[in-house]
Amino acid sequence: MTQEEYTKMLAVAKDQFKSGKPLFGKDGAFHQVLEDFLNAAMEGELESHLEATNPVSGNRRNGKMHKLLQTEYGPVEIETPRDRDGSFDPETVKKRQTILA
Repeated sequence: MTQEEYTKMLAVAKDQFKSGKPLFGKDGAFHQVLEDFLNAAMEGELESHLEATNPVSGNRRNGKMHKLLQTEYGPVEIETPRDRDGSFDPETVKKRQTILA
């Protein structure tokens, strides 16, 4: 998320809060923050994994998979990064996990 996008998101959240609209749920400002946070955390995990395994195995990125994750704030679509070897085992959102509790 760029600084401009972040500033825009804060403005939307402020407007929603002032108008009495909920910040949570599909159209809430928190929805986008949660989605961005989860995607960034997953990317960071893959980077760390690749730094540890790449010199030995030559492992590298291999695209992303879309996943719909159910949260208490509504469904969130995330992009789970993949590696060539299939050895990446994320901790933030585990494989086959569909509910973020």
